[in-house]
Amino acid sequence: MKRMLSLRDQRLKEKDRLKPKKKEKKDPSALKEREVPQHPSCLFFQYNTQLGPPYHILVDTNFINFSIKAKLDLVQSMMDCLYAKCIPCITDCVMAEIEKLGQKYRVALRIAKDPRFERLPCTHRGTYADDCLVQRVTQHKCYIVATVDRDLKRRIRKIPGVPIMYISNHRYNIERMPDDYGAPRF
Repeated sequence: MKRMLSLRDQRLKEKDRLKPKKKEKKDPSALKEREVPQHPSCLFFQYNTQLGPPYHILVDTNFINFSIKAKLDLVQSMMDCLYAKCIPCITDCVMAEIEKLGQKYRVALRIAKDPRFERLPCTHRGTYADDCLVQRVTQHKCYIVATVDRDLKRRIRKIPGVPIMYISNHRYNIERMPDDYGAPRF
C-alpha cells in the first residue's frame, strides 16, 4: 500500500514539474517595495558624529613595526597628527599576532604592553587580526584604524565613516577624516 502511494506521489510530482509555470502579471500602478539597508544613526552622510576627542585608535601589528622603523613615538605622533588626546587600543588578536612574531619583534611587544594602550578583549575564535579589526569597526564606528597594510585599508574603505591612519614621510597621516578635526592635509 505504501509502495503504491509513493509511486502515485512520484507521478504527481513529475506532472507538477512538467507544467509550465504561470507568470504573475504585475500591476504598474501598485507601489514598488524595495529593501533599503539600514545605516547607523551616527552617520550623517559620510560624516561620523561618534568621532571626537579623545580619539580611540585601533592599532594593527604592522603599524607598530613601521612606527619603530620610522623612529616614531606612537602616542605622541598620534597626538601631533590629530591635535587631540588619543587612546591607542589593541585587541587580543593583534597582541597574539605580535607575540607569534617572536624574539625579533620584542620591542613591538614591549610597546604594545604599554599601560597607555587600552586592551580590548576578543570573543571570537582564531587570531587573524585583520578580520577582528574589520568586525569591531563595523560594529562600533567610534574608532580610527591605524594600519599600513594595503589589503586591510581596502577592506576598511568599504565601511562608511571609518578614518584610516597611516605612515608617510616619517609622520602619521589620516584619510577620510572630516575637515573639522585633526591636522591639515598635506
